[in-house]
Amino acid sequence: MIILVAVKRAVDYKVRVRPKADGSDVELANLKMAMNPFDEIAVEEALRIREAGQASEVVVVSMGAMACQETIRTALAMGADRGIHVATDGELQPLAVAGLLGAIAGRLRPGLVILGKQAIDDDSNQTGQMLAGMLGWGQGTFACEVRLGGGAVTVRREIDGGTQTVRLKLPAVITTDLRLNEPRYAKLPEIMKARKKPIEVLTPADLGVDAAPRLRLLKVGEPAARGKGVMVADAAELVARLRDEARVI
Repeated sequence: MIILVAVKRAVDYKVRVRPKADGSDVELANLKMAMNPFDEIAVEEALRIREAGQASEVVVVSMGAMACQETIRTALAMGADRGIHVATDGELQPLAVAGLLGAIAGRLRPGLVILGKQAIDDDSNQTGQMLAGMLGWGQGTFACEVRLGGGAVTVRREIDGGTQTVRLKLPAVITTDLRLNEPRYAKLPEIMKARKKPIEVLTPADLGVDAAPRLRLLKVGEPAARGKGVMVADAAELVARLRDEARVI
C-alpha cells in the first residue's frame, strides 16, 4: 500500500509575522520557513505505519515555488521514500490544493492520504475535507489515534468535549491533530540519503487541474490592541462589574 502525505512550506511557528505596510498581505521577506507542524505529524504517522509493515511506500507531495523542494527533502530525511513537487509560482488556495492532490491520488492509487488538519499560516482547515469529498472516500479528521487492519482504518478523532472513533474502509483520507504523535528528528545519515532520493516535478497543467484562485484577499491587519485591565477591591465588586458588563453586552 502507498501512503500519500501532503506537506506545506510555511513560516516557522516560532516567528512572529506582521502585515505589509499597505495591508495587501503578510510580510514574508527574510522570514524563516519550515514544514507546517501538522504535516510533520502526518509524515511521522505514515512512517510508523510503513515501519509496522502495513504500507510499502511513503510518497510526500508539496506545492508551490522551487523552495518547496527543501520541505520535501526534510520529509525524505525523516524517512519518506520519494517526493512529488507541483511547481507553481501562483497562489494556491485549499480548493486548488485538494484538486491537485486528487489528481495525484488518481495516478498513484494510494491506500491512505494523510495531511495536517490545517496549515498554521492560513488556518483554513479545508483541504482534507475537500479532498475526501472529491474522491468519494471516507475521512477521519482531527486524528489522535490511527489503527489499520482488515482492509480498514480506525481513527480516534478529537471533537468538542472528548473523542469520537470512526472506522473507514480503505482508501481513506486522514487529517492529523497535535496529539497523534511526536515527529522524529532527521539523523545526519538520513539527511545525506535524502539528497539522492527522487523528486518528480509536475505542474498543475500536467495534472489537468485549474489552480486559479477563487477568493480575493482584501486586506490584512493586526488585531486590535488589548485594553488595560481594571483592578477591583474584592470579589463582590468583581461580580457587580461583571453583571454590569453583561447588561451592556
